[in-house]
Amino acid sequence: METKVRGSAIKFGHIKNREKIFVDIPKTDMLFFSLFADKMGWKLDNKQDLWDKYIKNSPENVDLSEEEILEEVKAVRYGKVSNNN
Repeated sequence: METKVRGSAIKFGHIKNREKIFVDIPKTDMLFFSLFADKMGWKLDNKQDLWDKYIKNSPENVDLSEEEILEEVKAVRYGKVSNNN
């Protein structure tokens, strides 16, 4: 479920039996919303927090050649893979 209001996108909810949603709110309301979320016991993550977690948890050394990576990109984009194998 995704909920949108205007402004900065944030994600909250890392607790079991809770729904994770994205809310797009005006930057001017961010202080109020973060205080409200804190009172409710919600966890807030902004886009940068999500990217930082993604990068932190991604593998550093991947055993793929540049050609293999390009083949995967082509397969996803165009639904086909060349027969170089």
